[in-house]
Amino acid sequence: MNKLKIFVYGTLKPGEANYKRCCAGSVVEEKRAIAFGQLFNLPLGYPAMTPGESPVQGFLLTFTDPKVLSILDELEDYDPHRTPEENEYDRQQVEIYDLGGQSLGLAWVYLMTSEQVQHLGGVLMQSGWWSGSIDTLRTLPKINHPNQQY
Repeated sequence: MNKLKIFVYGTLKPGEANYKRCCAGSVVEEKRAIAFGQLFNLPLGYPAMTPGESPVQGFLLTFTDPKVLSILDELEDYDPHRTPEENEYDRQQVEIYDLGGQSLGLAWVYLMTSEQVQHLGGVLMQSGWWSGSIDTLRTLPKINHPNQQY
């Protein structure tokens, strides 16, 4: 049985607006996790992650039903048959880490380009944590990118 792993950092996280609608009942495992990139708050009411070197905190969700991917692709306005410029997000596989910095392997994540974020008026979130709820800011553990040189 193949397991589908998706890193979520916005409205698909447990407790956020789209989790119940798109994920609840299909998730077989959820784990707090870190991916590296840059996190932006968009005035549209949801975040965007771009490639980068800063820790972005979210959840690694594991599914057994591959149909979930098409549901999430639709939500994230991603179609693999369109050009990247025609999609709101691009679905890519990136390495995911637990909160202790150990690799959890590759998972799908929805990323935006820096140009899209700028066009939409995104504001960088230094904390690396987004929430649609008030008073839910979580403290990020200090994790350095594994490829970072000292």
